[in-house]
Amino acid sequence: MPLTQTQNLSASSLPVRVKPLPLGYAGVGIALSILGLWALLLTFLLAFYRPDWHTPWPYLLALVQTHLYTGLFITAHDAMHGVVSANKRLNNRIGALAAFLFAYNWYPRLLPRHHQHHQHVATDADPDFHDGQHTGFLPWLLRFALNYVTWWQIALMALTYNLLQLAFPVANIIAFWMVPAVLATVQLFFFGTYLPHRGEHAADNPHKSRTQLRHHLWAFVSCYFFGYHYEHHDQPYLPWWRLWRTKEAGQ
Repeated sequence: MPLTQTQNLSASSLPVRVKPLPLGYAGVGIALSILGLWALLLTFLLAFYRPDWHTPWPYLLALVQTHLYTGLFITAHDAMHGVVSANKRLNNRIGALAAFLFAYNWYPRLLPRHHQHHQHVATDADPDFHDGQHTGFLPWLLRFALNYVTWWQIALMALTYNLLQLAFPVANIIAFWMVPAVLATVQLFFFGTYLPHRGEHAADNPHKSRTQLRHHLWAFVSCYFFGYHYEHHDQPYLPWWRLWRTKEAGQ
């Protein structure tokens, strides 16, 4: 059975709701851990690591960095739902920083668009949607990118690349800074938009979303549990690191 297989839910198979718990310091701690690990690994890979491209290690490290890039955006996403910190100012500052580090995304621009997605899922008013019944992966990805990527982001990425190459090997910059950002973008789209929202949905599916079959390790590795996507739409008050509990509660 493919690990990417999803389940199309109807009212008769809805997940069990999990009671929200106080965030305490856990949300901030987890967010700062992702930010810190991303920064530390990137610094090492650019400044100190000299890869032997004939071994698997640089490619594995690029995948680890991709996973941390994905974590940056998931952290920004959690902040959009106010579940990084109960302190609104701290929550939004962490979200803005995480979004900015992920290819210079602008948090105040992302925030209303993401809530528009939740309010108008799978309709013409949904900025993430592109006729999910008939559109293939690549056209949908292109439309998704055009909706979110701005010219000033591209300009800042180009400027940063030119500055980085003054100090670090070009191959390292491409392999460990540029490629992971691109792969993480595709990863977020594939597991967080394309798989959950493509195709037809049951008429009584209020969120027009599928969910990944229960497999916690793969759910974390693939996209920080956001394959459990119906559960996220149904219970957006759950941070990513508590989202798996919806599957446990339903067993």
